[in-house]
Amino acid sequence: MGAKLKVAGWVTAGAVAGALATMQFQAIARSPVAQLPLEELQQLASVFSMVKSDYVEPVDEKKLITDAISGMVSGLDPHSQFFDKKTFREFREGTTGKFVGVGIEMTMEDGLVKVVSPIEGSPAFRAGLKSGDLITRIDDTPVKGLTVDQAVKRMRGEPNTKVVLTIFRKAETRSFPVTITREEIRQQSVRAKIVEPGYGWLRVSQFQDRTVDDFVRKLEELAKQEPNLKGLVLDLRNDPGGLLEASVAIAAAFLPPDATVVSTNGQIAESKATFKASPEYYLRRGGTDPMKRLPEAIRNVPLVVLVNEGSASASEIVAGALQDHKRAIVMGAQTFGKGSVQTVRQLSPETALKITTARYYTPSGKSIQAKGIVPDVMLDETAEGNVFAALRPREADLEKHLNSGQGAEEKDEAREKARAEALKRAEDERAKMAAGQAPKPLPEFGSAEDFQLAQAINRLKGKPVLVSKTAVERKPDATETN
Repeated sequence: MGAKLKVAGWVTAGAVAGALATMQFQAIARSPVAQLPLEELQQLASVFSMVKSDYVEPVDEKKLITDAISGMVSGLDPHSQFFDKKTFREFREGTTGKFVGVGIEMTMEDGLVKVVSPIEGSPAFRAGLKSGDLITRIDDTPVKGLTVDQAVKRMRGEPNTKVVLTIFRKAETRSFPVTITREEIRQQSVRAKIVEPGYGWLRVSQFQDRTVDDFVRKLEELAKQEPNLKGLVLDLRNDPGGLLEASVAIAAAFLPPDATVVSTNGQIAESKATFKASPEYYLRRGGTDPMKRLPEAIRNVPLVVLVNEGSASASEIVAGALQDHKRAIVMGAQTFGKGSVQTVRQLSPETALKITTARYYTPSGKSIQAKGIVPDVMLDETAEGNVFAALRPREADLEKHLNSGQGAEEKDEAREKARAEALKRAEDERAKMAAGQAPKPLPEFGSAEDFQLAQAINRLKGKPVLVSKTAVERKPDATETN
């Protein structure tokens, strides 16, 4: 990390809609007040006065000002945001990986919460919840009809409070209640296993405070289980991003120390920086380098990186760096395309401003913004093809998205056609669900049914790979840039 960015604080990266943003975090940073447009400010004051005096009912002055700030910032791009007390707390929870809850990694299946995995050592883990368990009720509330966010909010709460989960365990064909006491949970953002002799799988689901330590620990475990590791799959699918310094560290595990991982460029001097694969660019002041514990063989182990439309920002940085340096083969689908840097400036102990200050670039100088990383090998989601991949939003689909800064964007007619076909399939699936025929869910990442992982292992072993026959490089939509 450049010296100026080091002084400024820590940096994070991610996307939108279930993702974060690439950010530099600054504590109460004040820039010189720019020359203000007095006439427009007078209009703002006049509107504030009229609303306060003439609106049909009394309004909260502080809320008016907060809404005005939020509107001003949200009009810039999808990632700039004013954090009030609640949203700032949620943001910090997202980057630290800590929250108060029961401790499960979850997804939704048939309208119910499905336990992907209980977090080791968590209340859910100690209560005996298992992978594949379905949660049908949270206290007295049926889960059917709840969104993912609503279900999560009901399971989270204050420390030492209790929540009753009704569990349906398919293997035992029975339902039973489990009372769990909430406590602070530290999310596990790294999972790993030996897929078959000689070949490992390591998944990073988000780049958080503990990700680098967890990453090193998991690689150490893999090396002990399989001393003769012949190949490794680094799985970044659906990884929305997180801490930029963590992404630089992960890339550094596989690159020489002088290799460029990512560069940033914007209007202010602090936004112009280059990050290399050496400790001074990813270590916090006074920290020890966990990368020193990595087995030396990891730097040279054959590597495949799996990505998809949900891989954003920090995960795109890692994939782009390893691809540009020809250190890994990138497989999967074209990534989200979130390539802008947001600086988080704290305004008070409980509020902050997140504002876009730069774009970031791969080592070869390519802007990821609104385009993403194009895999070396395109893969479908399943052996039968893609299901609804074309319907997943990308950066280029977001209103007021920032353009790449590297020339005009082109209309992507192939993607529009794919979206129309996916919409038709979605309508057909809804009709089947109405008739009581639930669609087959996509397999869990890392499972024996994970088609893309199987193709990645085939690539590492030199076997044939079932390359997508329909996926093509997607171009940003020129009609939706600002």
